[in-house]
Amino acid sequence: MTAFEKIVKLTGEKELDAILITGRENERWALGCGPFEGVTFITRTGAGYLMTDGRYIEKARELVRGLELLTPDRSAGYAPHVSELAKKHGSKRIGFEDRVMSVAEFERYRAAMPDCEFVSVSADIAALRQIKTRKEIECITAAQRIAERALEDMLDIIKPGLTEAALRAELEYRMKKYGSEGEAFPTILVSGANTSLPHGKPTDKEVREGEFVTMDFGARVNGYCSDMTRTVAVGDITDEMRRVYDIVLRAQRVGIAALHEGAIPDEVDRAARSVIEDEGYGPAFLHGLGHSLGLNVHESPTTRGREPFPRGTVITMEPGIYLAGRFGVRIEDMIYLGENGAENLTLAPKHLVIL
Repeated sequence: MTAFEKIVKLTGEKELDAILITGRENERWALGCGPFEGVTFITRTGAGYLMTDGRYIEKARELVRGLELLTPDRSAGYAPHVSELAKKHGSKRIGFEDRVMSVAEFERYRAAMPDCEFVSVSADIAALRQIKTRKEIECITAAQRIAERALEDMLDIIKPGLTEAALRAELEYRMKKYGSEGEAFPTILVSGANTSLPHGKPTDKEVREGEFVTMDFGARVNGYCSDMTRTVAVGDITDEMRRVYDIVLRAQRVGIAALHEGAIPDEVDRAARSVIEDEGYGPAFLHGLGHSLGLNVHESPTTRGREPFPRGTVITMEPGIYLAGRFGVRIEDMIYLGENGAENLTLAPKHLVIL
């Protein structure tokens, strides 16, 4: 079943007459291509419309199948044109993305369609997107291979005296050189005491001997993200730094072993987190164990909650220990819960690398 067909089915399940898609990622998912900077209107009977403008129409004609393409006058926005389509199909109960649409935009649609009821479907579409198709997994995997090639280069580049910002530029350049459409998210590349910041931003700080360097980065292929974190050492490091690295790696391996279709997220998190807690570093694990990803780098499900992991989702496993003002360690892989069980999509080595 295609994403478009899943949305048509959703209209029936939610007793809707149509679903209006305004978010770029959901549009790309629904159409299997794009995004086209427009809106998509899909009815319960399977009629579909993509409204965009002249900047994107040529590409839309090339790629979009099964939908009518419209290029309405956008001076008043898309709301009046969606209203006309709703009248044409007798659509009164409309699903919309409340997590994407601004209040101002929602008010425009409500004013243009006063006789319509708007029903949130953001959570429903997010649930559908949890289950990745084989094509989606191929894109995520291809993005990961690009990131891994870039990492191989970085292991030869990272040296004392180079700044975090310069190294980030090198990493992002190499991902693009090897075929990435762009970064999956703002690249984290930090060193020394800055590695204690889980989402630290690269600065003009120079890398020094005896420090960790943490790289959290991802590439994009056909819009789909990869996400990987590796922490490497530059020169000799302390026994405590080695010990913390080993604890994080052990926690990740325990978490991966606990992760499978039907596993309870809270229990997977507890399995990995307990390794760190038992070693006395529990308060230094500052975030969740992982999350799903796809067209967005953070999608549902996460590793929190009681809803079992479904088959077809991808979950990151990224435990970390962060000692404020001193150093931190994070290691992250992507795990696909497919028909053959849990498959690690990340091939990059994760033993302690000392440069």
